[in-house]
Amino acid sequence: MNKFIALSVSAMIALAACEPTSTAPTVDSYGRPLPKVYRVPSASSGKVQFAVLDSVNVLREAAGAQPLELDSKLTAAAATHSRDMSVQNRPWHFGSDGSSPLDRVARTGYNGTLAGEVISETYETELQTLAAWMEQPDTRAVIMDPAANEMGFAWYQEDNGKIWWTLVTGKPRGIAGNS
Repeated sequence: MNKFIALSVSAMIALAACEPTSTAPTVDSYGRPLPKVYRVPSASSGKVQFAVLDSVNVLREAAGAQPLELDSKLTAAAATHSRDMSVQNRPWHFGSDGSSPLDRVARTGYNGTLAGEVISETYETELQTLAAWMEQPDTRAVIMDPAANEMGFAWYQEDNGKIWWTLVTGKPRGIAGNS
């Protein structure tokens, strides 16, 4: 009997010493679930860009608009601006040097006209960000612009997980209606 009591006491002491494996809160002060940090896989940047391009083109096709093609120079302009917004710690369309979207696209040597730019500061995935852009009339208009036929898409992710997304649309010179 003494062995049984000794084992029981030992087991209780051992269990009392156990702590939960996670002490991080899973809900905020209002009881809502905390977001999980989404990490953009750096090794799959092309996959992310083409996933967004494909999603944009599905949306455009449903609206009767022509598909967009991914353009490396527009993507370079988008990447530059995503990084710069992080440096400035604010989502807006002007660069830290005072540049506009027109200036950034011209600097890349893009041989066309800027159609528009949409930006975001978030912890959400690229497709969640696209969905949020589509909910707003002004950003939706840029993505769905029938005059656009090329797109650049890029992001910059900070160590804390915050992501700065930029999508730029354009129309190459030589297309009817574009000088």
